[in-house]
Amino acid sequence: MLQLLSLFITLCYLLLLARIILGFVVQYMSTQGSGTPDVLARLYEVVFSLTEPVLGPIRRVLPQTGMIDFSPLVVMIVLVVVQYALRALLA
Repeated sequence: MLQLLSLFITLCYLLLLARIILGFVVQYMSTQGSGTPDVLARLYEVVFSLTEPVLGPIRRVLPQTGMIDFSPLVVMIVLVVVQYALRALLA
């Protein structure tokens, strides 16, 4: 059971990483004037809808820092700490 939870945490971490990278790519493509391909835009929408329920409440608690969103970083740190705790329990 703990191994399954550890796998779930890893998948959440990768999903957050995908959101960060896709966000940069989509923003870069939109500033270049070429537009974002439909497949990439749809993928970003799916990743956004999966991660926003976790990131939204954290974003509201964090102080405003301008254009930089630190909520994914906070969630990633929490996920890493929880995963290390789970690995300690498995050992």
